[in-house]
Amino acid sequence: MSPTEPRTLWTPSPERVAASRISDYMAWLGESRDLSFAGYGDLWSWSVSELEEFWQSLSEYFGVRWHVPPQQTLIQRRMPGAEWFPGGTLNWAEHAVLAEGESTAVIYRSESGERAEWSFDELRDQVARVRAGLVGLGVRPGDRVAGYLANTPEAVAAVLACASLGAIWSSCPPEFGVSAVLDRFRQIEPKVLLAHDGYPYNGRFFDRSTAVDEIRAGLPGLGATVVLVRTGRRLDGTISWAELTAATGPLDFEPVPFSHPLWILYSSGTTGLPKAIVQGHGGILLEHLKQLALQNDLGPGDRFFWYSTTGWMMWNYLVSGLLLGTTIVLYEGAPAHPDMETLFRMADEEDVTYFGTSAPFLIACRKAGLEPGRELGLAALRALGSTGAPLPEEGFEWVYESLKSDITLGSISGGSDVCTAFVGGCPLLPVRSGEIQCRGLGTAAHAFDETGQAVLDEVGELVITEPMPSMPVFFWGDPQGERYRESYFDTYPGVWRHGDWIRFDEEGRSVIFGRSDSTLNRGGVRMGTSEFYRVVDILPEIVDSLVIDTGTLGTEGELWLFVVLAEGHGLDEGLVARLRKTLRAELSPRHVPDEIRAVPDVPRTLSGKKLEVPIRKLLAGVPEEKALKRGTLANPECLAPLLAAARG
Repeated sequence: MSPTEPRTLWTPSPERVAASRISDYMAWLGESRDLSFAGYGDLWSWSVSELEEFWQSLSEYFGVRWHVPPQQTLIQRRMPGAEWFPGGTLNWAEHAVLAEGESTAVIYRSESGERAEWSFDELRDQVARVRAGLVGLGVRPGDRVAGYLANTPEAVAAVLACASLGAIWSSCPPEFGVSAVLDRFRQIEPKVLLAHDGYPYNGRFFDRSTAVDEIRAGLPGLGATVVLVRTGRRLDGTISWAELTAATGPLDFEPVPFSHPLWILYSSGTTGLPKAIVQGHGGILLEHLKQLALQNDLGPGDRFFWYSTTGWMMWNYLVSGLLLGTTIVLYEGAPAHPDMETLFRMADEEDVTYFGTSAPFLIACRKAGLEPGRELGLAALRALGSTGAPLPEEGFEWVYESLKSDITLGSISGGSDVCTAFVGGCPLLPVRSGEIQCRGLGTAAHAFDETGQAVLDEVGELVITEPMPSMPVFFWGDPQGERYRESYFDTYPGVWRHGDWIRFDEEGRSVIFGRSDSTLNRGGVRMGTSEFYRVVDILPEIVDSLVIDTGTLGTEGELWLFVVLAEGHGLDEGLVARLRKTLRAELSPRHVPDEIRAVPDVPRTLSGKKLEVPIRKLLAGVPEEKALKRGTLANPECLAPLLAAARG
């Protein structure tokens, strides 16, 4: 093995392979269609070449409940413009509450010590009650219902009830500022707003009643506001949750077309109005069944957790765990309060089988020297998911050395645009350090060079060359589809360009190198920012970092590195020299920063993404009001110190 070849960290046992859902699916394909496959790569090739047969097979395998059967699988195999399962009607929510009885559907934990548990019967009752309450408020198919809600069981009941009616769901967490919420909800003009008037975070309680009133005032077409009161003070002119759910009704499900809008997700909106991304009932149903069962290996008896808020697509993905009869585990609060092991203790106590988190959280655990595997049993845990940023090799190794050695680590990458992963995990394949295991089934993902040719073992633009059912039905407020086409199809006509740098090998394994619009182009050598962070963030003195290439098209600017220092460390000449030496040796002399400055924090979006492109604009002299929107930042207070450090 060469020094640079990734190390195999885990290989599934024959017993684990045989027991996996994807092995069962492959056996079913053999019995029902006389198909056989040499392995996952062979199955993937079939799934993207025989696209219609693959997605039709999933409908049959998972027993999708059609109210009216579709006429065919796909009309016009093109992008944009693909029409899936025409004529068919169904309802996503119906599949999420198929399970009945006393088995556990939802577990809720809060940093303040609260715990709640709903059985599937209790979940069904709550959905029926919320549904009846929404009907009483005049909600009909196609109406929008907005949630300004924390990650609680009531939020789960709300999205299911909304979808059962054929209404359209959209949510933001209560930590979002008023302007960020209105930038989103004003676009869709909701009929009803459901809101928490406060939330706990990092040992404090945040009263959001004033924000709820301001949001109500900023939505002139709003018909009613339902508030889950935590402050003890009821807001004038609002309805309580108890009043909404006082009466029950039939748990019916409106049959809707395959592409009928299910929910609206949003882009980050750092430099303009967030894109309001509409996804359909059928596309989300089939994609999430595939991803959760075949790629994540979830099913009845599993306990599925992903740390998220209601403003991130991973919350929607987590709720879809119910489609498989899986118990979903919700957590409300800070992931590191009172300490970094909080979530792992919760996972141990609740027998979580699949633990989902972000790559920055795993890196932070490693830097803090955590070894939860030595202190906790984690007996039930068999899989871990990581997303939100590329997970470097050191993060992979920490998982296997300090968390659990017998675990499937699924590093995944996708986006709110499709509410799923393009590349991710598979229980049939080994895990190698720093690498994503495979392309998702039915996902024709490739790396394209500048000429639009697919390349292997080279970094290129991540593209999708065949349609997927969960691609946006449309953008809200974009009747001609212009913004939709500009977002994905302008660079390679008929091919989805996602905006990430990626490298595939011939086995389908991949590495993400960061956003292609924030590429470091030094002397003609292009490099993704994640490669840079892999080198910098490994240093124990560095807590976080942000790298900015100030160059523009056709010109080479300066390379700026901003670092957040660990407690007790300063940016002295020794550390600067070591940073430069390390970057020169690990990357190239071209990628040694021109300037290195210490800052108290790195600016991030509300979903945790580093603000690379807007900061590049600010450093180039673009006025702040044109470069970014403060309401989309999780920590806007760090902008002034960063700009002061740049000037100094």
